[in-house]
Amino acid sequence: MTTDVLSDVLRAVHLTGAVFFDFDLTAPWVLAAPPSRDIAQRVMPGAHHVIEYHLVIAGGGWARVADGRAFAIAAGDLVVVPRGDAHVLSSAPDLHEAPDLSAFDPPLAPLPLLRRVGGGERARVVCAFLGCDERPYNPMLDALPRVMHVRSAHPHAADDWLATLVASAAQESGRARDGRANVLARLSELLFVEAIRRYLETLPADQTGWLAGLRDGVVGHALAALHAHVADPWTVERLARHVGVSRSVLAQRFTNFVGRSPMQYLALWRMQLAARMLGEGARVGQVAEAIGYASEPAFSRAFKKVVGRPPKAFRSAGPTYREGVSTVFRNRFQELAS
Repeated sequence: MTTDVLSDVLRAVHLTGAVFFDFDLTAPWVLAAPPSRDIAQRVMPGAHHVIEYHLVIAGGGWARVADGRAFAIAAGDLVVVPRGDAHVLSSAPDLHEAPDLSAFDPPLAPLPLLRRVGGGERARVVCAFLGCDERPYNPMLDALPRVMHVRSAHPHAADDWLATLVASAAQESGRARDGRANVLARLSELLFVEAIRRYLETLPADQTGWLAGLRDGVVGHALAALHAHVADPWTVERLARHVGVSRSVLAQRFTNFVGRSPMQYLALWRMQLAARMLGEGARVGQVAEAIGYASEPAFSRAFKKVVGRPPKAFRSAGPTYREGVSTVFRNRFQELAS
């Protein structure tokens, strides 16, 4: 049930991955990343929001988000920065360096982008970017922390899924093979999903938020029902009967975890699905029917209230980053990597 809802959200927010930097480092070293909003249009043109993450292939070092405390990182670890904060990776916890924005200007060099040679301890870090929709509604982004440090318990264990993905990314980024850019993009998406799954598993029992709600018996059941049957004429009373609790219990528990009422959540989620369908070229009437609106005018009013413009204007605005990244930028990267 939890996996279905999470997968549904990941599909609807158009998670799109790309790996661009493979650093072979020698101490002392510093990798300073600016806020993702400062480089988003350089690395993933048209993306609503860019998530950065770093995969430690070999060696180790330290990582910290701006104004945060440094923490040690080792081979097999993932460091994910979901909200786009500025952050630093370094060979020692007290090293600093100003971000170099020109490094993110296309055309980017083929992997590996940077190689530093010297006499200190070596490390290898692969850095990736993930584009996703931030608007109209992405419940996952609000539920994630500023930084996620996901450790691979057994970096070389054959039965560790994260270790397998890490090894695959390391192997693929070091080869000059046809289709490498696309393979790395898919791997980056899988690594991000695995990071979220592991983060979810580590949440304390008293944690609230959308992700924590997925594993709650009442809220998770309600979310699964809303996502599975988004066009149904839901009411709080009907949803409560479906879940098997009273209306008051459902309303209180759902709001406590998700931060909004079940019907508010449903209305926002419908707009996210509508934006996706419109961006893919669906007609306004088709979208209205698919997400449960009895009439096109009623849907148009609701969509404009949430998104800020009518669905026809949104649809006529043309393709968004979903096509731009998957064709223009990715093709450019493939040419450079070939």
